[in-house]
Amino acid sequence: MENISASADQMRRIWHISDDFQNPITETSRWRIISRPHAWRPPTDVYETENTIIIRVEVAGMRDSDFTISLVERTLTIRGIRQDTSERRAYHQMEIAFGEFTTEVELPYTIIAEKVEAVYHDGFLRITLPITKPKHIKVEGD
Repeated sequence: MENISASADQMRRIWHISDDFQNPITETSRWRIISRPHAWRPPTDVYETENTIIIRVEVAGMRDSDFTISLVERTLTIRGIRQDTSERRAYHQMEIAFGEFTTEVELPYTIIAEKVEAVYHDGFLRITLPITKPKHIKVEGD
């Protein structure tokens, strides 16, 4: 995998949340949020608590049914389309993105997929991903 560093003034589409994040299970794992060039990426927070990873996406003006969320191995993909009105208008300033968006988050942990929860409330999509803990096996002697 190629390491790509991005600064705010570069036009790169891959952003490393932390290049030196240390995973207690695999030291080469990293957090990454990936955007696709054909879609905009809403502001996204990624943080963890003791037993979960939380993904919080700021994307107002949508309905629960507007989102498609998938988890494949350690990659969480959030997709949606924020519709704009069809009325004709002349913008003086335009900062609110509309249309298709995609955010992919590469996770450094294995997730308990059947316990993932997603809630959309007050313009924020919050996804809770329970982390699997390593199983410690006791070795018994003779």
